[in-house]
Parts: sequence; structure tokens; C-alpha cells
Amino acid sequence: MCRRVGAHQSDTGLISKAGIAFLEKNGIINQDTQLIKLSASILKKRGYSHMDKLKVLLTGAAGTIGLETLKQLIEDGCDVTAFDVHNWKNARKLHKLLPREKVVFGDIRNFKQVEQIVKDKDIVIPLAAIIPPSADENPTLAHEVNLCGTINIVNAIKKHAKGAHLIFASSIAVYGDRINDPLIRKTDPLRASQSDHYAITKIRAERYIRNLGVNHTIFRLSAIMGRPQTDPLMFHMPLDTCVEIATVADTARALVAATHHTWDLMDETYNLGGGVSCRTSYRDFLTRMLKIYGLNPDHLKESSFATKNFHCGYYVDSDELESILHFRRDSLDDYYRQVEKGTNKIVRLATKLISRHIVDHLTEKSDPQKARDNHDEQKIAHYFA
Repeated sequence: MCRRVGAHQSDTGLISKAGIAFLEKNGIINQDTQLIKLSASILKKRGYSHMDKLKVLLTGAAGTIGLETLKQLIEDGCDVTAFDVHNWKNARKLHKLLPREKVVFGDIRNFKQVEQIVKDKDIVIPLAAIIPPSADENPTLAHEVNLCGTINIVNAIKKHAKGAHLIFASSIAVYGDRINDPLIRKTDPLRASQSDHYAITKIRAERYIRNLGVNHTIFRLSAIMGRPQTDPLMFHMPLDTCVEIATVADTARALVAATHHTWDLMDETYNLGGGVSCRTSYRDFLTRMLKIYGLNPDHLKESSFATKNFHCGYYVDSDELESILHFRRDSLDDYYRQVEKGTNKIVRLATKLISRHIVDHLTEKSDPQKARDNHDEQKIAHYFA
């Protein structure tokens, strides 16, 4: 399909210098050979205009990954519309980065609202989601937002933005419990862990996207690490789980880079992880993190952790996406250094003095431990092999 074009003359006439710069930036022209992969007529069908910025819709824009992606999209020169639920925190975050007319508050479950924000977009990146533990506590809400929200976006694209490209963030959770088989490939069967409502919604959303035939790319995100937070979910993961992280910054880099490689990524699914330098076990990860915060890992009770029915593992094929997007900058050690740098030294010293009290307080929140203490046979069977 590639053809050499003298003086960059396309099927429909000469392409301007600005147009050449746009094509080079988006990988459509090879800078060494100056081959045009797509004729100007095909570019027009795909909705590209060399004088226009890419029009990007980002939902869940005030979330951890969403906010970093928004910052990078803006730095990349995209024309971004940010969408999220309305509250004062979200408003403060988003209005710092975008003019008011580019920030839309609403409900992803409302199709009429979704129709309006999808119109005339080149790229749609839906990051709005209900994640664990909230997804497990309210599976109905998780279904409505994660699945029905995706259905609304796909149908709106079909109706109002047929040339748009959907970059969908799925999850490693779709592979289910891999503690005994931790090497994961994108061709592996999708089997959500028992009662993992988040994973179920992601599997169904992936299926709907493929069946509806919109232009799309699916990224199955590994364990994405931002600023750590303590919640009962930390006890759901077996200590011997293999974990491959990716930082929030690297994840955002991949999403932004994907907007320039839609042709290379068209209708494909990829595992997105940090690679070999981001691999560890959950036991080692937790030990390192507790020490950074001044806590003694020896104070944890191993019996407080589940031994099955979670997810995570090593992506053996995640280098495939890296070879296209070149998004990796951070290693696991880089992440540890970032967390340590952001941890107050005085707080760390104070936590050392009361480490056992803090760890005991955390352990009280352990659902697996509660199941043991309450002799709940059904939940014991769920958490323990």
C-alpha cells in the first residue's frame, strides 16, 4: 500500500509542509524514506486534517490514570474534552488544566449525555470505571458504569463519530487467578476469579466492543501503581502472587502514544505492563512498601492473606506493545524511589515507634481474617485453598 510520492504529491494534490509535519508526527510518513502509507483520500476518510488537532474525549479524567493522561494529552497538543462525575474535587482538578467549556460533568450511564460528548471526536479513551473494592461492594453499580457505560460510548461512536478510534482500558483481572500459572499471554482464556465483578464487566465490555465493529484497541492493564493507599483489598491478594507493575505515568504515556499509532494498533488487543524490570512477588512488594513507610513487615500475620481467588501475574508478551509505543520509562526501583521521596521523614519515624499498633489496625480490616475469626465456611472456601 506504500507508494513513493514525488514532492509529497498525494492523490488529491500537494500536501503542505504543515501536513507533512502532521503525517510524520503520526507515523504515517517514514522520515527516512518519506513513504506515504495512506493516500490523502484515505486520511480524509479517517477524519484527519493536517490543520486540526486531534479531538480526544477522555472519560474518568479526574481519576488517578485519567488525570495523568489528561496532562500528557494537553502537553501533546491534543484538543481534549474531559468528562467525569461532578464533585468539588473533580471540578478543582479539571478546571486547573482545561477551560470550562472543555470540562463536562455528567453520568456515563446517561446515553444522551454520552452522545453529546462523543460527537466529532477522533479518539475516545474511556477510563471511567468502578474498581475493586467498590466493584465488589456494589456489583450493580459496577455493571452499570463499566459495562453499560462502555455500551453507551460504543453506540454513540457508531451513531455520531464513525471514524473515531476507541482506546479501551481493560485489566489483567480478566485472566483470573493465575497464582499457579503466572505467565500470561493475551491469547490466554478469559476467566474472571470467583465473584470478581470488575473482571466480569471488563470481559463483557471487551466482547461488546469487538462485536459492534468500531475502530478500537484494547489494553489489558497490569497492576498500575500510583500513590499507595491502604484498604482491605491488600489482604485479598495471596502473598506468593507474581506481580508486574506499570506506573501511572508510563500507562498514560502508552495511552497518549496510542493516539498516534491507531493504524498500527487497529482492532488489536495488547497486554500493557512494565516489563521485566517491573516484576516482583506480592510478598516482596509489600515488604518493601511497609519498610518505606516505617512499618515492620514481621508484624503482619500471614494467615490474614487469602491464598486464592485474586489475579495478577507476569505478562510474557507485553514487550510487543512497548516495541510500537516506546512508553516505558520507569522500573520497579524507580517506583520505590518515587514513593520514598514522597513520604514524610517525620511521619516515617513516628510510624516506626507504633508499627505494631498500625499493622494490627490494618489486619483488623482483613476480610480473609474476618472469615476465619467468624468461622464463615463459605467465605473461608472463597479465600483459602
